Amino acid sequence: MAKLPKENQFLDLSDYGRPVARLIAQFFKPTFVTPIHVTILFIISGLLAIACIFSHQYLLAALFLILKSILDAADGELARIKNTPSYTGRYFDSVADIILNFLFLLSICIVTNGSFFYMILAFIGIQLQGTLYNYYYVILRNKFDGDTTSRVFETQVPTAMKGEKQSHVNVLFGMYNILYKVFDQTIYHLDKDATKGNHFPKWFMTLVSAFGLGFQLLIMGCFLAFNLDYLIIPFFIGYTFLIPVFIFLRRSFE
Repeated sequence: MAKLPKENQFLDLSDYGRPVARLIAQFFKPTFVTPIHVTILFIISGLLAIACIFSHQYLLAALFLILKSILDAADGELARIKNTPSYTGRYFDSVADIILNFLFLLSICIVTNGSFFYMILAFIGIQLQGTLYNYYYVILRNKFDGDTTSRVFETQVPTAMKGEKQSHVNVLFGMYNILYKVFDQTIYHLDKDATKGNHFPKWFMTLVSAFGLGFQLLIMGCFLAFNLDYLIIPFFIGYTFLIPVFIFLRRSFE
């Protein structure tokens, strides 16, 4: 099942792992494995990537980053084919992503003897990039009756869905808000009128999808595979300067 109706789908550069993710979800469909279990698997894959970075096994690190990206798509696919959407899974996935992103950059900073200050700038940049993409994508999904577990504005704790506990939703929503609120609010204030937009061209969404986490991890993996670890942090700092470009393009559609 897709996140958008067929007529509104676009080429998502960050979603290259979706075909394999669907196969994984189909494999787990008749089993006891839940989307939460798959999320735990992508956390393990991310931690293995970090271990490989510290041991300078960069090709293996790149492979585990790609596997993490695929599994990150597979948990949502499994939730859709088992018809078990949940806010627990949605927030757990996001909390795991942001913590792993920080650890990826921290490990790269350590092995390259880089600046912690620049690492923090790169981390902020990565999160703002991903938030801009998610902001536009969620607006699009809400507008065209797509997947609804993500919301444009995460301001109130949602009511737990069937099969999940409200206490789990409460805790994970609180963690999500602590970790993401500043990024969500920053992007919202940079482009408040995006929710009123009537038209997000497919080519535009494809361009912005280069800010998606899957594509970010692919870029990171490519740098590692070619032993260009020292370029990862400065690249993502510079990549952040595309944010005002995309916002300007989006406003030109009004």
